[in-house]
Amino acid sequence: MTRIFISLFIIISFISACHLDGEKNTSLQQQIDSLEKKLANTYKPGFGEFMSRIQVDHAKLWFAGQNQNWKLAGFEIHEIMETLDAIQLFETEREESKKVGMLKPVLDSVSNAIQKQDPALFKSSYVLFTNTCNSCHRATNFEFNMVKIPDSPPFSNQVFK
Repeated sequence: MTRIFISLFIIISFISACHLDGEKNTSLQQQIDSLEKKLANTYKPGFGEFMSRIQVDHAKLWFAGQNQNWKLAGFEIHEIMETLDAIQLFETEREESKKVGMLKPVLDSVSNAIQKQDPALFKSSYVLFTNTCNSCHRATNFEFNMVKIPDSPPFSNQVFK
């Protein structure tokens, strides 16, 4: 008789535990669904916004380097590198995202020129950077969107000297 009660107790405990797990699972699934909905509605910059950011930093980098403001140039090159990392993180579905890695060695060259505070090396590496941007644009069928060395600062309210 004791065995029957023990067996019955085990079976009832198992059924109760399964029921509690079912309630827990339902609660967890509701939390997951809620978080997925929030995530789906979270703002994510588009590819064009990342590219616009790089274009601004590209121009600011030029004027910082031309004025030998190496701290600002270092800041701008870092911003460009961060933006490229963000593209590869957030824009994985874009074919263009796979190509932005071609800029990393060129950016290392610009960064090296900044660290050496070498104006001639900065200019040549910056020209290579600009040409590599355009090569990437051609490789991704955005050849209509060419960049160049800027003629004037992008902002009139920033000091580049």
